[in-house]
Amino acid sequence: MDLKERYNRQLILPEIGEEGQARLQQARVLIVGVGGLGSPIDLYLTGAGVGTIGLIDDDVVSESNLQRQVLYNETEVGLSKAEKAREHLQALNSHVCIKAYPERLTAENAEAIIGQYDLVLDGCDNFATRYLINDTGVRLGKVYIYGAIRAFDGQVSVFNYQGGPDYRRLFPDEEEMYRMPHPPKGVLGVTPGLIGCAEANEALKIIVGYGEVLSGKLWQIDLKTLETFTILI
Repeated sequence: MDLKERYNRQLILPEIGEEGQARLQQARVLIVGVGGLGSPIDLYLTGAGVGTIGLIDDDVVSESNLQRQVLYNETEVGLSKAEKAREHLQALNSHVCIKAYPERLTAENAEAIIGQYDLVLDGCDNFATRYLINDTGVRLGKVYIYGAIRAFDGQVSVFNYQGGPDYRRLFPDEEEMYRMPHPPKGVLGVTPGLIGCAEANEALKIIVGYGEVLSGKLWQIDLKTLETFTILI
């Protein structure tokens, strides 16, 4: 396969070019959670040619996932998300190394797994895992790209980037976060799609070196109105 032809549309961008594509090829990115947020993150980073992508998720595909977790199909209900995602992504781009971890990220395995990657992207849905990603990233010097959704709303930020703030700057009281009531499970299918794409964009910006990274900032969007605003952290 002609890689110049494959990546032609991004190679002709002056912000990327051959040097940027080489950086993408050398990059190693871990996605924690391969569901609603993880699906678009995985697809677009694989399509862009990120060299090594890790997928960690201990869940299986369920029928209720299919409304928003567009990486899967009806025949895969009951099967491992991490393994099926690896198969689909490998078929999309055989030049990318896809590693599947069909397990949960825990305090016992976090350093061993996160330590292999440059960036960690948030596709999870709970505070405990986010604090674990953040604190492990702080110890190992790894960038954490955060994304969260609820119903028609979403937010994105970048932590541990070039001396910038970490997740605990945004949510300093861990115990208080655990005491918060769980938000309703309802979500518009496109909400994680849009937020996942925004996370993938932050990863590409950091790897290639274009644009302004969302470090020290929290970007938020309301899909009902398409109003967005950014606050300083």
